[in-house]
Amino acid sequence: MSEDQELFDTPDTFEALSQEDGEPFWWQSDLQVLLGYRGNKSFEKAVGRAIQAMNALGVSVADNVRYTKRDSGEGSLRNDCELSRFACYLVAMNADPRKKEVALAQAYFATLATAVADYEIETEGVERVLIRDEITGREKELSGTAKTAGIVNYAFFRNAGYLGLYNMPIRTLKSLKGVPVKRTVLDFMGKEELAANLFRVTQTEAQVRIEGAYGQAALERTARRVGGQVRKAIEDIGGTMPEDLPPAGDIRDVRKGLKATQRALKKVDKSRKPLPPGD
Repeated sequence: MSEDQELFDTPDTFEALSQEDGEPFWWQSDLQVLLGYRGNKSFEKAVGRAIQAMNALGVSVADNVRYTKRDSGEGSLRNDCELSRFACYLVAMNADPRKKEVALAQAYFATLATAVADYEIETEGVERVLIRDEITGREKELSGTAKTAGIVNYAFFRNAGYLGLYNMPIRTLKSLKGVPVKRTVLDFMGKEELAANLFRVTQTEAQVRIEGAYGQAALERTARRVGGQVRKAIEDIGGTMPEDLPPAGDIRDVRKGLKATQRALKKVDKSRKPLPPGD
C-alpha cells in the first residue's frame, strides 16, 4: 500500500485491504497508514496495547496477531504482522483519537460490532480493562515487597493507602460508590480513578523499597503518606477528588462485552465472501 493512498476515509478503504490466509487478515503496515501514522514507534505502542488487552481478556494472541515476512514487491521480504479484524479493532481503540483517521476507524468498528450484537464498547472500556489488569500485577508486586518488609496484616496496609487517597477507609468508599460488599471497588472505577490508584500503588511499592521501611506500623504510614501525596497532586492541578468521580459500570461486563465483540467480528468475517490470496 502506498503512503500516498487515501487514508481511512470510508469503510471500503479498510475492507479492500484485507488478505486471505484461511481467515481474513490485514497487514499491520497497511493499518498503520490507514490510521494516519507515519512513524513505526508510536504505532507499535498501539499494537502493544492491543496485545495487552488480549492477554487481559484471556484471548489468544496467536490467533489474532502473527509476525511474519511480507513481499516488498521489489524481490525481497520485509518484517510485517498479520492482524485479525479483532486485532485491528483493538489497535484502533488504543490509537490516538486526535487523529481523524483513528476516530473514523473507531466509529466504523463500533458500528460493525453493534450491527450483529446489542452492545457497544467505548474506547474508555478498553482502557479500563488495561489499567485494571496492570493494577492487579502491580498489587502483586506491592504485596511481595510488603511481606518482605514485615507486613503482618495486608488488609490494614491496603486500607491505609485508601485512607490517604480518599480520606476515608475502603468500607466507607464502597458504600459511597454503591459497590457490592464482596467486590473490590477497583472493578467499578472509571479510567481516571483507576489511573490515580495505579500511580498510588506503584509509588507505594517504590517508597517501601527506597525508604527501607519495616514492620506493620511503618508500612501503613508509608502507604497513607503516598496516598495523601497523590491526593494533593490531584488537588494542586485542580482535578476532581477521586471520591467525587462517578462510579463506572462493572468491569466484568466490559470484559464480557469485549469478548462478545470478538465473536461478533468473527461473524462478520464468516458472512463475507473470501477473497483470492495475494498482496
